[in-house]
Amino acid sequence: MSKKLVIYAMIPARLGSTRLKMKNLALINNKPMISYAIDAAKKSCVFDKIVLNSENIIFKDIAKRYSISFYHRASNLGSSEAKSDSVIADFMNSFPEADIVVWVNSISPFQTSDEISEIINYFIKKELDSLITIEEKQVHCNFRNKPVNFSLEGKFEQTQDLKPIQPFVYSIMMWRSKKFLYNFNRKGFGLFCGKFDTFPVSKLSSIIIKNRDDLVLADYLMRAIDKDLENYMVKYDKVVKN
Repeated sequence: MSKKLVIYAMIPARLGSTRLKMKNLALINNKPMISYAIDAAKKSCVFDKIVLNSENIIFKDIAKRYSISFYHRASNLGSSEAKSDSVIADFMNSFPEADIVVWVNSISPFQTSDEISEIINYFIKKELDSLITIEEKQVHCNFRNKPVNFSLEGKFEQTQDLKPIQPFVYSIMMWRSKKFLYNFNRKGFGLFCGKFDTFPVSKLSSIIIKNRDDLVLADYLMRAIDKDLENYMVKYDKVVKN
């Protein structure tokens, strides 16, 4: 009988931010942004422990408010120069009992608990070592002024016929701790360690808050969703006859 995997959610939060001051604590529909990641992680019911990971002790109060654990990482791991690999390795070394560590992004407020559960089940079923979420977009795309998923020759292809591009979303990232640390200790990095794959998330989940415009959009959108998303009906202009 195989050993039950120990799975920890790690929610990283820096107090400083160059584009939006203290964005993790900015309010979206009257709740701090980071609370949405915490709630989604808790409702997914897949984690043995949920840990808020920050260099600033102010987040200990947030962790206490939402009844999760708090890890106070070193201040040098809270700067804008700190690499994600180092933050992850530090966390894994501090929680060696975790077989799998899941980065639940604090600035992805629309990531759902159902998706989190689905992503983790996919990771385990496929026996992956690392995973990052993506958004699949069927849109004509250039890179360095050259077409990526379409041709300049012939007829202009319809978007629904295009192979989707796959920008990284980072709403969820996850790794097997042993495999990550093996790579990190030998190479200094580990995000794409071992058997790597991606997982497509919904358009809403792909919304990442980086600046004030993102925050404004998320605030208005969350307020609308909070009102009546489940009962939302598409309505048409009066020229459309029943």
